Amino acid sequence: MGTDRRVDVLGVPVDPVPFDEALEIALRAAKERANASRVVAVNPEKVMIARRSPEIAAFIESSDLAIPDGVGVVMALKLLRGVVAERVAGADLATAIFRESGARGIKIFLYGAREDVNEGAARKLKELFPDIVIVGRQNGYLPEDRFGELVERINASDADALFLALGSPKQERWIERFAPELRVGLCMGVGGTFDALVGRVKRAPLSWQKARLEWLYRLIRQPSRFWRQRRIFLFAFKVLFEYLFGKRDRVDEPTK
Repeated sequence: MGTDRRVDVLGVPVDPVPFDEALEIALRAAKERANASRVVAVNPEKVMIARRSPEIAAFIESSDLAIPDGVGVVMALKLLRGVVAERVAGADLATAIFRESGARGIKIFLYGAREDVNEGAARKLKELFPDIVIVGRQNGYLPEDRFGELVERINASDADALFLALGSPKQERWIERFAPELRVGLCMGVGGTFDALVGRVKRAPLSWQKARLEWLYRLIRQPSRFWRQRRIFLFAFKVLFEYLFGKRDRVDEPTK
């Protein structure tokens, strides 16, 4: 799994692959089960976290696929590296994997969120995609001393793909710690995707998404997110500063 087109945004690696290619890479990894391949969604917030956390920076660096999840990352790729990239939203990629999993014979395990949300997400996925095979699930409130038991359950379920809705960076830390023990083909952190599936958190309307203002929609609906989303403005400042004053190794296409 992985690509040979990895470039960096403010020192954080990103794979500027189009959505359809990212989907095929993920599905192939899940099906082949060569190792617990890791997909991470890179958005401006995660870039800023990684710049301050060597642990998260190392996780992204060692990931098999680092998708350009945020429009800010897409714009930074163009400004700083001359790379025209398509936004690949983590929630959309996960949904596409769920949609295709039944036809591809890929079995799913869901881990994270509250019990009612986790159970509701599993039920909603069965409604949306009747042929999906969910072989296990676990809410996100399992005590740490039972993590080993969870790993055994995941392996015993014969799951091909594990989706973690623990929030960032908790889900990345969990994957980093336990991926070597897992026998799944794909691990992917999906943040609030389970909450969105059950309607607990509403995604921005399509018009806002197309206008690249999904982040603003979420901030308007949840002003309490400002402290977290301040990283978006810090990211924009850093990108602009590097564009104006930094040394940029610009390329016309993603590096080969």
